[in-house]
Amino acid sequence: MKFFIDTANLNEIKEANDLGILDGVTTNPSLMAKEGIAGEESILQHYKTICDIVDGPVSAEVIATDYEGIIKEGEVLASLHPNIVVKVPMILEGIKAIKYFSSKGIKTNCTLIFSPGQAILAAKAGATYISPFLGRLDDISSDGLSLIQQIRHIYDNYTFDTEILAASVRHTMHIVHCAEIGADVMTGPLKAIKGLANHPLTDKGLEQFLSDYKKLNQ
Repeated sequence: MKFFIDTANLNEIKEANDLGILDGVTTNPSLMAKEGIAGEESILQHYKTICDIVDGPVSAEVIATDYEGIIKEGEVLASLHPNIVVKVPMILEGIKAIKYFSSKGIKTNCTLIFSPGQAILAAKAGATYISPFLGRLDDISSDGLSLIQQIRHIYDNYTFDTEILAASVRHTMHIVHCAEIGADVMTGPLKAIKGLANHPLTDKGLEQFLSDYKKLNQ
């Protein structure tokens, strides 16, 4: 399973990249705003900076919701760097745009997926990735992991090339469960990724090893 980090914070991206396990980055307008990045020029430059840090896919989201607007914004984003993946919302105009981008060899990430039907449409249109939002489904007492499992089953039935990018990952066990189910990619916060390394028995064992070493080398 590929690991993407879901942030626009450059320090977090660098830290995750330095671990040696980062495969890509996802961002969105909310994450940009959180970092105080505003204005088209600043946002485009920020995407370029992220691409300079990470040698992997970087999802950059369009703001437009009409077909012509999505195409215009997407082509600008795709021209920034070969690693840019144009992030398009799951709407009918977005599906049309994904089909266009696919025909032009532009990679896409269909975002805001909440149903198997939406996942089928995106795959049929040729999306490179789809982003089912498991955490947001959990928030409304639905089962986000079950959605990913359904999509995995459907895609395997028809050998779609579209990769399942589990989004809205909230914690470490989300990552583990996504791996069990067979998500191709997960994107989540740095804290959840680093949390995979934690276990109290590891801490206890290391403490014991170091204590024994000191005793033998006094």
